Amino acid sequence: MKHWLVKSEPGVFSVDDLAACADKTRWWKHVRNYQARNFMRDDMKLGDKVFFYHSNTDVPAIVGIAEIASAPYPDPDAFDPKAKYFDPKSDPENPRWFLVDIKLVQKLDEPISLHKIKEHPEPLGDLPLIRKGNRLSVMPVAADQWDYILSLKAA
Repeated sequence: MKHWLVKSEPGVFSVDDLAACADKTRWWKHVRNYQARNFMRDDMKLGDKVFFYHSNTDVPAIVGIAEIASAPYPDPDAFDPKAKYFDPKSDPENPRWFLVDIKLVQKLDEPISLHKIKEHPEPLGDLPLIRKGNRLSVMPVAADQWDYILSLKAA
């Protein structure tokens, strides 16, 4: 099993929005970065654990825990000329953009803020979230980093 962090702006799609979805499950689409796409397409597997992170807000933070609820599949909006995320170079026979479904496991009572996470750079090592200039919306989290971040929940 692998671990991930996905970012969303709460004004676009929040953890509460995910909680309100049927079965607390929804696609994670519109990723238009090749590295993030590759993580989703090539590495995410059913049952992998996911930190749900609110970005571009007063207090950026991990606000929930989710899991991957589907195998990767093509993002249908890439083929729809009326869609905001249409990509005329994406071919249904050889899709360029993929997505997965995620399911909310738990909304955190107390979010784990980016500030709190950054207070612990040594145990978190190369965590992409705390690397300067990293703007990926989908990123891997090593198992030991996952466990350490979860331990901050109680601290």
